[in-house]
Amino acid sequence: MRQRGRARRRAPTRPRREGSAWPEGVLRPGGGESAPGGRGAARGLAGRPVVRRTGTDHRRVAVRRGDRRRSRAARPVVPWNRGPGPEAAVLRRLGGTDVPAATLAAVDATAQYCDHPSLLMSLLPGTVRLADQDADERAGLLARQLVSIHRLPVTASRRPRPYQAWASPERVTLPAATGRPDLWRRAVDVIRREPPAHQGCFLHRDFHPGNVLFTGADGDLRISGVVDWVETSWGPADLDVAHCSTALALLHGVPAGMRFADRYADAGGTLSDGTAHLYWRLLDALGFAPDAEKVAVPWRELGRVDLTADVLTRRLEGYIEALFERYA
Repeated sequence: MRQRGRARRRAPTRPRREGSAWPEGVLRPGGGESAPGGRGAARGLAGRPVVRRTGTDHRRVAVRRGDRRRSRAARPVVPWNRGPGPEAAVLRRLGGTDVPAATLAAVDATAQYCDHPSLLMSLLPGTVRLADQDADERAGLLARQLVSIHRLPVTASRRPRPYQAWASPERVTLPAATGRPDLWRRAVDVIRREPPAHQGCFLHRDFHPGNVLFTGADGDLRISGVVDWVETSWGPADLDVAHCSTALALLHGVPAGMRFADRYADAGGTLSDGTAHLYWRLLDALGFAPDAEKVAVPWRELGRVDLTADVLTRRLEGYIEALFERYA
């Protein structure tokens, strides 16, 4: 759900004519990321979308080898995302852990076989669920999943890149129709100071309901996949909690966003205290100003047509007010 002006719809990845065998070559028994060994084996890399969000378009692709047909997910990674290498490294790192991430099958790092640099990975089960129904149950699962991500052991030499802030005082745009400009200016003043000292951990960095897949219902509801690891970085756990909290506040109302940090703590997670935590929460929330329209577009495509610009602006402003009431 990045905001920084680069969250644009990516064109679907599809094979170039000369690269139609890319999946066969890398998925053959014993295959890795080597060049393909034959032609004409791939079918449907243009595929149909399986996960669609701001800036990300996973597509279901059919891969044939002889009489065998497998489904995989392909995702284009365009240049402003630093290429597919970082996400590929993260997916390899997650292999063998209890985090339900896709298994990397292949990397087309230079767009030799597809229209864009692309990743080919296993197709995870489940769907993105954004409805208000069962939102509390899903939030509890999100909190527990996030704790497990933050607890992944990482040696100093294998740490991902340091986190990047997605808002700055100079770039925040206040809502034109706000009746509370002083509240917004106060929030901007908070992020003018130097970031608080923090204990770093492994961050997903774009963890929110649109990047998590669920299966089941009622008592059998569970998380079946966590996707979109392109922003993975090293930084305070507060940042991941902040990002998910803001999304929950926008999707389901201010109380839902305010409860998530408590759910995370109840699941065993550790956060900064008081004004330090406030800094991270506001740093994230202000990245959605003025109206969270960039995230609203894919949410509406997934059925949340009730999330108008006016609704999201009011929720964002109410959320910022609630953050000051609790943490200032």
